[in-house]
Amino acid sequence: MIDPRDGAPEDLLTFARGLGVGDHAVRRLLTAIVGRGIDDRGEWGRSFQVPRRLSDHFADLPRLRLDRVVTSATDGFQKLRFLTSDNLALETVIIPLHKPGAVSLCLSSQIGCVMGCVFCATARMTARRNLSTWEIVDQWVQARDLARQGGRRATGAVFMGMGEPFLNYDRVIAAAEILRCPYAGQTAAAGITISTVGLVPEIDRFTNEGHRFRLSISLGAATDEKRQRLVPVAARTNVAEVMAAARRHALSRRDRVMLSYVCISGENVGEDDALALGRLIGDTPVRLDLIDVTDPTGHFLPPSDAEMSAFRDALTRHLGQPVVRRYSGGKDIQAACGTLAGLV
Repeated sequence: MIDPRDGAPEDLLTFARGLGVGDHAVRRLLTAIVGRGIDDRGEWGRSFQVPRRLSDHFADLPRLRLDRVVTSATDGFQKLRFLTSDNLALETVIIPLHKPGAVSLCLSSQIGCVMGCVFCATARMTARRNLSTWEIVDQWVQARDLARQGGRRATGAVFMGMGEPFLNYDRVIAAAEILRCPYAGQTAAAGITISTVGLVPEIDRFTNEGHRFRLSISLGAATDEKRQRLVPVAARTNVAEVMAAARRHALSRRDRVMLSYVCISGENVGEDDALALGRLIGDTPVRLDLIDVTDPTGHFLPPSDAEMSAFRDALTRHLGQPVVRRYSGGKDIQAACGTLAGLV
């Protein structure tokens, strides 16, 4: 018995063809399971005409248990806590977008994270494991359905929740393929972003495989010394190598590569940091996203308005490329970047 959500759509098509089942039956199956969120095998046959010689190969579909939903009182972000079959907690965030009624879904790829970023609550979790493809997809299905109940429509997905997505590469890519599939998740590839703290072999693999999903690379700092202090595991690869992989990706895509930069007061937002970023990036086409740190312990603080203004001015002088200050919402419910830990 297999789970039709546990591989890319092409894997399911190959399996069905081996049974002598046409592609149209697979399309109907994924429409039922992902597009409509139906896990009843009998309903697949009754309403979607999925033949039994295909559906009989699938066990009853497991679901994550939605344990709690909390909504921010300030900006409408919603955080969903799910429990797995082994009673581990993971979290998903519904992110309101500027377009009225549109949301993006922030998905977790792991429970916990081994990268050790010192400002991140997920890194301090003791339970750690990869999520299966179906667990990633089920987050999306249940969060999408909850958004629909509120009259909202999921138009994008970001793999920026718990975990380092590229440490679970195959399952994350398979899940993203299901989400972009026109008869499953129906989300444009350009509306799906996969984030990494800078795993060079996986960045190159992603580039060479030609995926059309967006890539976001989180630097943490522009020098190896500061990066070692802030993102110690990722910093085992020097930042110049990470930037070289980012450049290869940008040139391959003929587009700007997105660089994320968590801004921490007194740590990485000085004139010297802007100068180092300018030297590191050079003429590689980038978009630099600045994100205020959110550290529940209070040890790391976001820059003051004056500090951030001075940093932006310095970036204008030393970088001269697009800089965006990205809003990280849901702080009052611990839904902001770096705060997901299965606690609320």
